[in-house]
Amino acid sequence: MKKAFTLLELVFVIIVIGILAAAIIPSTRSNPLQEAATQLLSHIRYTQHLSMVNDKFDANDANWYKKRWQIIFGSSNVASDLDTDGKIAYSIFADDSALNGNPNLSEIAKDSMNSDQYLSGGYSGTLSTKDSRANKKMNLGLSYNIDDVQLSGGCTGANTKRILFDHLGRPIEDSVKTYVSSYKSGKLLENACIITLISTNEGNISISVEPETGYAHIL
Repeated sequence: MKKAFTLLELVFVIIVIGILAAAIIPSTRSNPLQEAATQLLSHIRYTQHLSMVNDKFDANDANWYKKRWQIIFGSSNVASDLDTDGKIAYSIFADDSALNGNPNLSEIAKDSMNSDQYLSGGYSGTLSTKDSRANKKMNLGLSYNIDDVQLSGGCTGANTKRILFDHLGRPIEDSVKTYVSSYKSGKLLENACIITLISTNEGNISISVEPETGYAHIL
């Protein structure tokens, strides 16, 4: 004779399913802070990669070393609408033309998967986050509720929030626009650069870029 579930057994099964769901669902919930850090880590490594495969050396150009690939952070809310909506964003660029330490549109890297899109979440006076050519994910404030990005450790002395890499992939702090030679004393990282993403809602998470090797990892 086929047996059926009793009401008590059915209630028990429902309770067990509820307990399992309560345990599993929180672990699958997305963590915006972790996602932002993972994305940024990937882009730091890509910037280092560009620096090594496209090192900018030119024996006929006295300023070749000022054109190194770098990743820069910033926020703006300007009248021209070429802004980041007041949120923190970042861009990957090589200072090929103006040599002023700020990215022009022609200097920003293109997305290898979409040639119509720039690897920038927006930059003051250059590219609006609202522009379809901007990578909205690189606007950390709008996409991940990141309130600020702080640099500390080996890159504490940087005047702007950026990190560069030389042709060997070694990290350099600050802008090279004032350099009069390919290297400046004390600017090659001697201690790890700590890049901290700060979120009022989620807390903080940090990425370390190690000196000499440029190895980047989430702490």
